Formats: sequence, C-alpha cells, structure tokens
Amino acid sequence: MQFLFAALVFLVIFLIFAMASAFLGQEKNSDFIQTRLESIGKGSALPRNPLDLDLVRDEHFSTIPSINKILVSWSFATRLQKLIAQAGMQMRPGMLLLICGVVAVVGFESMNLYTGNFLVALAVGVASFFLPIAYVLIKRARRMSAFERQFPEVIDLLARSARAGHSFTSGMEIAATDLAPPVSTEFRITFDEQRFGLPLRDALMGLCDRVPLIDVRLFVIALLVQKDTGGNLVEILQNLAHVIRERFRIAGELRIRTAQGRLTAAILMVLPVGMLVLLRSIAPDYVSVLFTDPMGHLLLILGGVMQVVGGFILWRIIQIKV
Repeated sequence: MQFLFAALVFLVIFLIFAMASAFLGQEKNSDFIQTRLESIGKGSALPRNPLDLDLVRDEHFSTIPSINKILVSWSFATRLQKLIAQAGMQMRPGMLLLICGVVAVVGFESMNLYTGNFLVALAVGVASFFLPIAYVLIKRARRMSAFERQFPEVIDLLARSARAGHSFTSGMEIAATDLAPPVSTEFRITFDEQRFGLPLRDALMGLCDRVPLIDVRLFVIALLVQKDTGGNLVEILQNLAHVIRERFRIAGELRIRTAQGRLTAAILMVLPVGMLVLLRSIAPDYVSVLFTDPMGHLLLILGGVMQVVGGFILWRIIQIKV
C-alpha cells in the first residue's frame, strides 16, 4: 500500500513537471515565431537553415525528446494526435497519456482504499485510464456536431459569394473571417494552406481529413468534379445545401423516434451500478461477499465486461445513419 501511494505521488509530481515543461516549450515556440516575424519585417533572416519551413507546424508528440522518440514509432500516438486536433484541443499526445496514467493510479488507489480488493481496484484503474481519452472523444463529437450544424450556412455563403462574382478562395476567406468556430477555424486553415502554395485539391482533401463528415466529403467531391468538368458552381452549392438540410430533418425525426430506446439503454446501463452502490451503502453485509469471496471478484469483473458489451450493442442499435 505504501509503495502504491508513493507511486501515485511520483506520478502527480511528474505530471506537474511535464505540464510546466510543455508550457515552457510553448513559450519558446511563441518567442521563435515572434522573432521570425520581426526578422521578416526587417528584411533580414534568422541564422537558421534556409530550407526550414517558414510556417511553423508543431508535429511533436511530446516536449520531452525521449518520450517523443517513443511515441513517433507508435501508430496509436498518431491516431491520438488526430483525435486531439479534431477535438480542437491544444494538447500533445504525450501529455494526454500522462494524464491517463495519473487518473488510472488515482482510480486504482481510491477503489483499493474503498473496497480493499486488488482485482476490483485494478479493473477500476484500467477503466479510469481511458476516461481522459473518452473526454477527448466527447469533445470531438461535439465539435463535429457543431461543424455539421454550421456547414449549410457556409455553403450558402460560398454560393452567394460566387453569385456576386468572387472566386471560390475569396469565399473561403469570407467564411473564415465572418463565421463562428469551428467552421471558421477549419476554413481558415484550408485558405491559408492554399494561399501559401498548396494546391486547392490537396487543401480540400486536408479539410476532409480534419473533418471526417459525410457532408464535407460530398462538398469536396462536388467541388473537384466541378473544377475538372465545369458547371454552374452556384447551383451545385445550393443543391448541396438543400440535401444537407434534408438530412438534418430526417435525422431529427429519427432522434425523436429513437428517444425511448436511448432512454431505456441509459437506464439499463446505470441501474446495476446504482443498485450496487446503494446496497453497499445501506446493507454492506448483503453484498460484502462480492468483495471478499474470490467467486464474487470473478462475478464483478464478468458483470462489468457484460455491461460494457451490452452498452456497446445498445448503442449500435440506436445509431441509425442517414
């Protein structure tokens, strides 16, 4: 127990130092960007390799070089970095994994002190490890949902801009300036990429990669086809906006019709855990066998696994794609 407590204290202190290191790294990066801009304004150059990028894009997984080398060769870190970027969070994968480790140790220690059972505490610690990642996934889902709600407005703005005689890139600049995040953020990135030399096709494909929505894919495909074969861009954009709004209407009707199923799924997921906590509080002798007997440990782990599997099946049933 003392060793586990010492490990918890060590991880918390390590997290503090890592966060401080990340903050100092961001400060140094900001200082470099400011110095770079000042040197460009003066017509001079920094004493750096002329082949270095003028646009500083931070692709490091961690501010600690040794950890960064490990994460670079780990494919999961790349996917984690993409999830963080899609969630709109300013965090490195190394920092997120460090937070996951601290949360796992805290969950393990808390459950171990509460129940005194190592296996149950270990299961809670493993589950707690994925809580920060689940938070990132929730942030990503909310951001993608907000982007999807704003997207028809962007298409209408681009159509009005094209009807007024502006180019498509000028319309993207207007969308990046006048609209609210997250739409403005993504279109600002796309506009800056093509302005600094990236072909428009590649910039639009980058938008598809950063915003993995079916509406964005339809939008990019329609633009690329129109660019290659010609056609009325205004009419294409208006028809696309109409299709997206119809999808929203049908999706809203489906959410209304599946509301009872979603409520039932939530109750079925919360009820066993709530009953266990309630009985543990008002009648501890009644459920103590689950925490003292080896067979009870096995039943608790089996019940937790079945809850997760059942929750996943229920979630898949009520998820109807339009």
